[in-house]
Amino acid sequence: MTSKILAIETSSEACSVALSLGSNTLYRHTDQPRKHAELVLPMVHELLAETGLLLTDLDAIAYGRGPGAFTGLRIAAGIVQGLAFGAGLPVVAISSLAVLAHGAWREAGVERCHAAFDARMGEVYWGSYEIAGEGRVTLMGRECVCAPDEVAKTAGVISASGWSGVGSGWSYQKSLELSTGPLQQCLPSLLPHSLDLLALAKTGLKAGDVMSAEQVVPVYLRNNVAEKSKK
Repeated sequence: MTSKILAIETSSEACSVALSLGSNTLYRHTDQPRKHAELVLPMVHELLAETGLLLTDLDAIAYGRGPGAFTGLRIAAGIVQGLAFGAGLPVVAISSLAVLAHGAWREAGVERCHAAFDARMGEVYWGSYEIAGEGRVTLMGRECVCAPDEVAKTAGVISASGWSGVGSGWSYQKSLELSTGPLQQCLPSLLPHSLDLLALAKTGLKAGDVMSAEQVVPVYLRNNVAEKSKK
């Protein structure tokens, strides 16, 4: 039986929502920074109306947990928490960097990917992944936030041929390549997409990697920002 999952990704400039229904997948995706709060729920309602589903008909809700833009992460976490709590649904939390890496595979056939977001303040959010097919992404090393010239020691970067760079963090390409070595290709303009979140969420749901609505939180990687947000 195919799972019915609603996926919400707002960790970057893009605002993206997808819904799986049997063999069909519907989505809305737009690149309108600072409009996530007003766009997400209408997108959700449009997809539910188009499929004739109620929220309670779904099997789970998935969200891009971060890292990424602080405001976008808080919006996704808050909306998902409210929807899941009201409908009594489990939640699948997926790394937004993993979503980005999966998108590189879907868009360009990338199998080994250094995913990076520009974290501002001269830092990047970083994660290195191997992608083995739809919904199959493995983190190599660890996710972190650090200066571009520190990713090798902080994240445990594997320096070898055949790796690609993806995401806005590659605006620091020269500094990052000191750790990674030359890239096979670089896709700095690619943004996380709900279609990739949905693919990873299907794998997560099947494996039982779910949480309750009460457990939904953004993952900032910057501990000081997380503490300030709680206060």
